[in-house]
Order: sequence, then structure tokens, then C-alpha cells
Amino acid sequence: MSVHFHPLPAAEVAAIRATRIDSYGNPVERAICDGPGFPCRSCLTETAAGEPFLTLAHRPFEGQNPFTETGPIYLCESCEGTPPSATLPAILSAPTHIVRGYSADERIVYGTGQVSPTADISTYAAALLARDDIAFVDVRSASNNCFLCRIKPA
Repeated sequence: MSVHFHPLPAAEVAAIRATRIDSYGNPVERAICDGPGFPCRSCLTETAAGEPFLTLAHRPFEGQNPFTETGPIYLCESCEGTPPSATLPAILSAPTHIVRGYSADERIVYGTGQVSPTADISTYAAALLARDDIAFVDVRSASNNCFLCRIKPA
């Protein structure tokens, strides 16, 4: 099975940029990148030095239940985003990441979460997505647990 890495949906990013409000109803923070980049969840690359970016609390789920995690994310202030792709996104540059399967009702499927070597993410995600009980797979930082991107069947 082929998989695609998905950024946050463009409409969701546009709404965040327009309202400047996060998932908790708080104002997003704006800063200028002053060194190593911050992983943008829209273009799936790192922010460039000297460029503005946003920091906010985000919940990458449509509904709410005990499994709808919220965490900090970064967005370039004005990138164009990127389409879903089979190519491993640039923001997945750490040696390992948390990879976890979710059901269609946005609940963690127990036993699917693991810290995966980055090179193995696509293979593990494909194995999870081949299961009938897995609707999508999320990739999170192994060191900070922040949401990075979503994986779906190609």
C-alpha cells in the first residue's frame, strides 16, 4: 500500500491565519525565525531565518473525545502549503518519531503507537493503514509529542 503525508488542510490553515485564534480560543503568537527553523505544518518544511511564523495550540481532529490531543505547532505566516505526497516531509528530520493509528471516530487504536526510526515511518504506516480498524496515522515528535503530519492511503 502506498501512503501520502498530509499537511494541515489549507482551509484550516487559512482560518488560523485569518482569525489568529488557536484551538483554545487564545491568540496565536507571532515571531521572527532567528536561527534553526521551526517545523511548519502547512508546507512541511522548516521556517527560514528572518521569516515570520506563528505558534499556537492545535487539535488536528474534527471532533472531540478523550483521544483528541492538543499540542503546540508552528506555521509559516504566509507559505503556500504543500499537497499530500509520498515523499517523507523535510520536517521529519529527527532520527525517530511517534507513529500511531487512529480509528474513523478519531480514537487511538490501542497498541498501534510506537517510536519508529524515521526511515521506517512509511512502511509502518502502510502496515497500519492496511488494517480495517485504522483510518489514518499521525506522526508526532518523539521528543516533544507535537503533531507533525497525518498519513493516509495514497
